[in-house]
Amino acid sequence: MPILNLKKLSSYTHQFLQYNEYILAKGCLSLLRSLSPEKASDIGGAICRQIGTKLPVSKVADKNLQLVMPHLTPLERKRIISGVWENLGRTVAEFPHLANLKHNTPQGAGWEVVGGEYLTEQSKKIGPVLFVSGHIGNWEMLPLGVAKYGTPFSSFFRAASNPYVNELILNLRDEAMGQKIPMFAKGSKGARQALKHLLQGHRLGVLSDQKMNDGIEVQFFGRPAMTSSAVASLALKLQCPIIPGYVQRLGPARLRIVVEPPIDYSEFSENNLDNIHRLTQVINDKLEGWIKQNPEQWLWLHRRWPKELYK
Repeated sequence: MPILNLKKLSSYTHQFLQYNEYILAKGCLSLLRSLSPEKASDIGGAICRQIGTKLPVSKVADKNLQLVMPHLTPLERKRIISGVWENLGRTVAEFPHLANLKHNTPQGAGWEVVGGEYLTEQSKKIGPVLFVSGHIGNWEMLPLGVAKYGTPFSSFFRAASNPYVNELILNLRDEAMGQKIPMFAKGSKGARQALKHLLQGHRLGVLSDQKMNDGIEVQFFGRPAMTSSAVASLALKLQCPIIPGYVQRLGPARLRIVVEPPIDYSEFSENNLDNIHRLTQVINDKLEGWIKQNPEQWLWLHRRWPKELYK
């Protein structure tokens, strides 16, 4: 068979597999939507906890906890890791229900906001704004909740390798938001688009808790950690507010968005490398404080610290 035909056959096979993956994902989505938000959350949490705790990546989480929380016993670390997987499963299973969760319901599925006054105040202003958070609780709820206060923001996303599945996810986000908000793919092109977005006076949200090999070294849980300096660099360049916040899980499909006052960086507002470092450290300190409150609600599943510590 000619080489060209083999390439075509391989391409068709790849597309066929991708489409079948999309059909499976869509079927799972329909199944989750047929359940109540609480039931979907419970099932997602149970499945992910049972499977995830047995995967090799759980050893990475255990090592992370040994590195930065050495006071924990093996049993305590095991409990946290189990909680990490449960929270992740709940987050995924709740995703198709986010658009229908009720605001300020007294109990059951729904969400509430602490610090909403900072969002209300910001909604009355014009100009670029940066929101900073991490993969804590159900972080997918943060853009939706903030938007309800008149301050919708764009954000970065990691595109799924399957374009059909990627489109499905993006459509779900738009549905939850009730409007189409620009999203920027991670990478140099997305970074340029995000900068342009901010320069036009819009808002941008960034999850700053993941390792960034080409970032800067600051402390995180008392250890050096390569960290993205994007939020600090952009804020100092544009002299715009940074609003920190995170999502706390209270129960199955029950979430609390905690919004804190804008970060005061007036003492080091000059745009230079030293101040970028100082402001990035302030952000890391906030993330660390949030994570310590509920360590089982953060993603400990990646090698966040220098690779030599994992040998």
